[in-house]
Amino acid sequence: MKGDYQELVDEISALLGTPATLENRDFGLIAFGAHDSDDDTAMDPVRTRSILTRKSTPAVRAWFEGFGITRATGPVRIPAAPDAGVYRDRICLPVRHRGVVLGYVWLLDAEPGPSHERLNAAMDVAARIGELLADEERAGADLSRELRATLTAERGWQYDMAVAALRTALGPDADGLHALVCLAPWPGETAPSPRAVPAAAALCDLPWRPVAGPAPPAGTGAGAGAGAAAGAGSSGPYAAGPAPYASGAGPGAPRALAVLVRLRSGDNLSPATAAAGRLRDTAGPAAVAGIAPPRRGLADLDASWREASAAARAATAQPHLGPLAQWAAIGPYRMLTALPPAEPDPAVRALLAPAHAELARTAEVFLDHAGQASRTAGALGIHRQTLYYRLSRVEQLTGLDLDAGEDRLLLHMALKAARL
Repeated sequence: MKGDYQELVDEISALLGTPATLENRDFGLIAFGAHDSDDDTAMDPVRTRSILTRKSTPAVRAWFEGFGITRATGPVRIPAAPDAGVYRDRICLPVRHRGVVLGYVWLLDAEPGPSHERLNAAMDVAARIGELLADEERAGADLSRELRATLTAERGWQYDMAVAALRTALGPDADGLHALVCLAPWPGETAPSPRAVPAAAALCDLPWRPVAGPAPPAGTGAGAGAGAAAGAGSSGPYAAGPAPYASGAGPGAPRALAVLVRLRSGDNLSPATAAAGRLRDTAGPAAVAGIAPPRRGLADLDASWREASAAARAATAQPHLGPLAQWAAIGPYRMLTALPPAEPDPAVRALLAPAHAELARTAEVFLDHAGQASRTAGALGIHRQTLYYRLSRVEQLTGLDLDAGEDRLLLHMALKAARL
């Protein structure tokens, strides 16, 4: 959306031969044309402040509104007012949609000024900007209820009704290409306005009910430090305990933020990653984001939410996948997060005890390196004989044969599941 505004502002700048700026009706800067003139007066203090601080002072706003720009349907010429800090004459092109002013395009005025025909052509472009602002304002309305209903409804008539309500609220955007983002944990119980998140069509907060996955052993630590913590009785990556994000919705329960992001093409997820990155800055360094694959329309938003939640869970379990994880890139966690809850396999239960966290970590690194002893020893920083001793202890604890492919598969998946 931001790129669309910039293109239209640049079009007006080219039409009138002078840099233009676009502000919303609250005088917040949206886009501005390039200022490459050698004329030092091309950037007066008001324009400089608008670009640098993205807003105008109350005095400047009062001066401009005094010329009826909120009611005007055509270009308005406004003289300079040094007392208000306005040192250059201006032309204001009101940006309207269906009779409602939604913003303003500003141009510095100078003799002889643009012709009537060019100003009319610029007003046609301003009308196109008005359509974009109206679409964004509609999307910026409180759609959290509609999105939340869609993401929490069971498949059936309730889900169909929720999707229909969200489709109606989004208007033409509903049939476009979207990606769904899960950001968790989200502080508080309110979602930001979609206006604050570029390309966001709708946002909502909700209790984080991650997709069904292997239940028990949980934790996010990794490495020797995690093993030491587990040995001390805290929750390391293999320590038995509750899932890190329970499905309860009571007071203090973890919450997630769901963000429906508009895309221009299915092979460019940058709007989704940019939205996730900006929201992580708000949520704090502990937050991770999962991004579902792009889909057109809203019919499969429930599937997108499962995938986005799964990617967020994977990023929590395996820090190297995050903090922004795409579902397509989480490997075995795509399957593990989709499995129903289950106790750890009896063969690996003893290995997952806190007292054996270092052995569990050794086995996982060994299997991650396709059973290559030299690479595993290097990754762990231990001697190969130490590695062989630990692996023999793993076999004794589990009864599994690490030379057998199916036993390796069972152990590997059990260890990955334990991280969730």
